[in-house]
Amino acid sequence: MKFSFSSVLRLKDGWQFDLVFRTGRRETGELVRLFFVDRDGEPTKVGVTVGKKIANAAKRTRGRRLMRESFRRLLPWMKDGVWIVGSLRESALGLSARDVYLDMGRSLKRRGLMKEDWPGLDWEADRK
Repeated sequence: MKFSFSSVLRLKDGWQFDLVFRTGRRETGELVRLFFVDRDGEPTKVGVTVGKKIANAAKRTRGRRLMRESFRRLLPWMKDGVWIVGSLRESALGLSARDVYLDMGRSLKRRGLMKEDWPGLDWEADRK
């Protein structure tokens, strides 16, 4: 199983984020808000955001790192054809990447965005 997070799998352009925010559905967890839109025939792509009102630049950067790590561990089991943007909530800034991963995994599962062979909320899955 490949646990990389290459640039091919990332949403990078403003119009992509705009499309997901304006036309997508949303799932709100305790620590993360997920916005997603179906894009049939395309690979799953992921973007991360942390709002400026939430914290200063250093904390926002750490928050983006936490979310990228969570997505990296979940991507192999995410269904194809979906663009997803994760937005970190203020309550998650002081927590660990594992906490964000658990909340994100639960939210994705609730919305049916995980494949059937997903091993569940196993933080160590990328080491096996």
